[in-house]
Amino acid sequence: MYCELSESGYEMKTAIITVAGISSRFNEGVPENKKELKAIYTENSARNTLLYHLLLKCSYMDKIIIVGGYKFEALEAFCRTELAHDFPQAELLKNNHYKDLSSGYSLFLGIRKAMEYKSDEVLFAEGDLDIDNDSFDSIIRSEKSVLTYTGEPIYANRAVVLYRDGNGRYKYAFNSAHGLLTIDEPFSCILNSGQIWKFVNADALKSANDEFGKSEIDGTNLRIIQRYIEKVSADSIKLIKFNHWVNCNTREDYRNILNYWRNKK
Repeated sequence: MYCELSESGYEMKTAIITVAGISSRFNEGVPENKKELKAIYTENSARNTLLYHLLLKCSYMDKIIIVGGYKFEALEAFCRTELAHDFPQAELLKNNHYKDLSSGYSLFLGIRKAMEYKSDEVLFAEGDLDIDNDSFDSIIRSEKSVLTYTGEPIYANRAVVLYRDGNGRYKYAFNSAHGLLTIDEPFSCILNSGQIWKFVNADALKSANDEFGKSEIDGTNLRIIQRYIEKVSADSIKLIKFNHWVNCNTREDYRNILNYWRNKK
């Protein structure tokens, strides 16, 4: 993996991975006592989990902050027994509001902790994704902030839309109720968001996070990201397309990802 020194010295790099959600679609039809957190779900090996593969990609980072909530005790045990040796820079945070607040609160907690470490660069990944290594390395090597997108079709009931407005600014659209989407302004391009971001302006990120904490604490993680985008110049942002991207929503998705991993060996 890639890491470098800045002119002023070592740059502190931190990854945030959020896995606090209740995995409702993943556990649909499963008895309560057999429901699992999808980020650590496996059918054969702890190394064949979404979280382990994401941590491998982020292993160049100085700090890796994992924000959990749902089935936190199981996550805590998994981190202690399966991750601590390979990823000593990883630490676990608990989101006690994973039920009553939206996804933004997990990111808020993660950024707040990253700022305590005086991080110069922060990478944020949602914990239910599988990405190819080459695309991930492109994010790492970018000197700019990064927004990602996929080649997948855009369906309003499941996609997060990334578009560029008439003023050349990037914006997001998402319906948390998984209904229809409306974009009520002209746009020059529209893409399916890849749900991984990199932020290289620490001051802008801290400011965006602080504002979210004061007035939008019940919003999604896109609120923080949008505030960050508004604080930096459009030419300081790079778009990166994923060659391989799967958002794991069901156990069938997991098995397809597992087959992909096996075929890549």
